[in-house]
Amino acid sequence: MSKAKMRASYRCSECGWETAKWVGRCGECQAWGSVAEAAAATLRTSAAPVSTPAVPIGQVSAEESGFRTSGVPELDRVLGGGLVPGAAILLAGEPGVGKSTLLLEVAAQTARHRHRTLYVTGEESASQVRMRADRTGSVQDELFLAAETDLGAVLTHIEQVRPTLLVVDSIQTIGASGLEGVPGGVTQVKEVAAALIRVAKTRNITTVIVGHVTKDGSIAGPRVLEHLVDVVLHFEGDRNSRFRMVRAMKNRFGPVDEVGCFDLSADGIEAVVDPTGLFVEHHERAVPGTCVAVSMEGRRPLLAEVQALVTSSPLERPRRTTSGLDASRVHLVLAVLQQHCRIHFHSSDVFASTVGGARLTEPATDLALAVALASASRGTAPPRGVVAMGEIGLAGELRRVRDLPQRLAEAARLGFRVAVVPSNGAPKTADGPIDGMAVLDVPDVASALTLLRLNRAEA
Repeated sequence: MSKAKMRASYRCSECGWETAKWVGRCGECQAWGSVAEAAAATLRTSAAPVSTPAVPIGQVSAEESGFRTSGVPELDRVLGGGLVPGAAILLAGEPGVGKSTLLLEVAAQTARHRHRTLYVTGEESASQVRMRADRTGSVQDELFLAAETDLGAVLTHIEQVRPTLLVVDSIQTIGASGLEGVPGGVTQVKEVAAALIRVAKTRNITTVIVGHVTKDGSIAGPRVLEHLVDVVLHFEGDRNSRFRMVRAMKNRFGPVDEVGCFDLSADGIEAVVDPTGLFVEHHERAVPGTCVAVSMEGRRPLLAEVQALVTSSPLERPRRTTSGLDASRVHLVLAVLQQHCRIHFHSSDVFASTVGGARLTEPATDLALAVALASASRGTAPPRGVVAMGEIGLAGELRRVRDLPQRLAEAARLGFRVAVVPSNGAPKTADGPIDGMAVLDVPDVASALTLLRLNRAEA
């Protein structure tokens, strides 16, 4: 028999961090006043009967865990092939980004293929979900809807409906009766998640759980929630844009470097197979202060236009404004251009942004940013049909970028004919040069600007 010895401990109500003595500030999430006393048990467990005997791994059947399409190809790409029976998936994102709309579409597509689906909503009433389903065309006979906030009632619905796919929106609204804390607290979230995952594993039910995020973008609740589930997905997007991206942060069944692109509108959510056109402006003539970069979103190359504006400043401290770019990388590129290319920005306001709300944080986009800044400062447009990629070091050198063949192939597919890349970029492509594209390798940023006729020294 098991014996439990009670001891005093203190637990953070924000992240679940535990300590033996009380402290005013959590040592994990650094929150003040969130540590309170909680009873903990130290268990000593003896041997017990097993549910199923251990067998050689070669004798374990893998057929029951095969992929099944979700009906949304972009989501299947992120998951590594589709939904896996018994898998627990956590989908997190900011309010209003479209999590419920995406999952309602997945539930409807699953029900359309004659797989019974149960959608449990704790944030909306059943009639509200039905209104959205009518608007997006998601009403299906095999799609069952329940509005519940009690864990026991949710488990009863699962027992009665026996679904193939379970969607819980969201775990912060479901509470377990008889357990301390309010729904959304550390104890409640851990217990509710453990119960749902236990049912998912024993009944081979694919379970998708919606999670809230904090103001800094991390998943709310205890970190153990991310350890319990099999897949962690982040749903990202700018409220001023219809473009949305699903990114895998953890995936036990596939790669974690894949993203899916979607278009969110009043009629629902649709997959965007080729998102590059959303971030590249088509100019009729060459325009100063512009350059196209090629970044990697997961394993997908994505072309995005970088724009820059440099004007004389009346201020003692000129402005540095960025949108869609990492401000620290912009400052680094400005310093390198001033030190190694004799392009002075100390008396100028500098504005740098991307087109279409794209977010470029990869260092490989440094060279495109440098070209745009130099072009804006000189008032000279770079040649048309040019893409630039390369990370800039503090000494002005260009460092190699990963997945160069895939980037070049995507740029060539979209009609670009010249690519400026680092000279140590290894083979240009896997099978040889790309037809119709000139690949120009340069050792440093000064050579790249000289090649594009943007590095004339000031008098």
